[in-house]
Amino acid sequence: MAVHDIVIIGASYAGLGTAHYLLKHTIPALEKDSTDSTRYRLTLISATTHFYHKVGAPRFLASPDLIPLSKAFLPIADGFKDYDPDHFELVIGEAQTLDETKKTIVVKDTYESGPSRTFSYSTLVLATGSSSESPLWSIPGSHEKTIAALKETQSALPNAKTVLIAGGGPAGVETAGEIATLFPNADITLLSGADRLLTRLRPVISAAAESQESALGVKTVHNLKVDSVTSEGGQTEVKLSDGTSRTVDIYIPATGIRPNTAFLPKSWLTDRGYVITRDATSLRGPIDGVYAIGDVAGYSLGGALDIIDAVRPLCSTILGDVSEGKLGKALPFKQTVTETQIVPIGPSGGVGSVFGWRVPSFVVWAFKSRDYMIGMVPGVVSGAKFVKA
Repeated sequence: MAVHDIVIIGASYAGLGTAHYLLKHTIPALEKDSTDSTRYRLTLISATTHFYHKVGAPRFLASPDLIPLSKAFLPIADGFKDYDPDHFELVIGEAQTLDETKKTIVVKDTYESGPSRTFSYSTLVLATGSSSESPLWSIPGSHEKTIAALKETQSALPNAKTVLIAGGGPAGVETAGEIATLFPNADITLLSGADRLLTRLRPVISAAAESQESALGVKTVHNLKVDSVTSEGGQTEVKLSDGTSRTVDIYIPATGIRPNTAFLPKSWLTDRGYVITRDATSLRGPIDGVYAIGDVAGYSLGGALDIIDAVRPLCSTILGDVSEGKLGKALPFKQTVTETQIVPIGPSGGVGSVFGWRVPSFVVWAFKSRDYMIGMVPGVVSGAKFVKA
């Protein structure tokens, strides 16, 4: 019996959604249509045992009391326990190398020092996402490192007199708002690194965000970046791009993401290290049989909507390609390119725009600020959103 191996590397929002959709809909359709008894097997390679709802990191790091970390980290295996093991395997490990000619991937176990394993693929989906300077925003292998970083920040904040946050994007703005709300007596500075906050939104919304931060006591400094950081004796010295330095009790870097593509051939990557997508409507990657979705892909604009909206189109493309056009009609990915970003500033609201329409603070609260969408996490892991094709 012939076996068609589908391998997905990465098990965050993009990888989990794609895996569930392929297992629930694409693979059954392919096997039903198969005339040569080909069996389809999906291998999901994840560097960590747990899914991390990093969207909520600004609130998680600020306090252990608002949202328990047990809701932010869920075991990936639990979401796949009902699938036939003949069709699915979860592998915990980090991709080390990829052989484009042999179509193989070498994977090293994240937690054990045993021998590496080699996996063959017929279809490959790259959903490895991106990593951050700080483990607060992404899992560096073991999820326990991120939990430890969150708890360390939670413990330090009540006694901190000075807090410096680097990054004028959503993560930095949201973190400043959360900390300022809980610790109004702390001296909090937010470095934007640009001439305004939230540069993906129009200037009037950026100004509103800065005004809301100011009302909470946050000082925003523009056009200033961090050059180096040194920690000693419970404090951190931060050297800045204007030649000055600051010594603070807590320093939180909220900038500097990089795509997780070090194991891939250079010919597959853009100049910035993201996976080339030949066609943003089909999400086909640099060569036939390879696809990319989420933050790691060259087409991506980032954000949850960009990922969720791409899952069905990607899987429809895979169905059509594997069946050589016999099954289904490709659903083109229609990327949201109009101004869309929701940014909480504290638990009561914030700023944002949806499809080019500026939204009031209470909409930000309803959509994200009240609980950072923690209720969606079980469904992400279990694939509840993709029960229907």
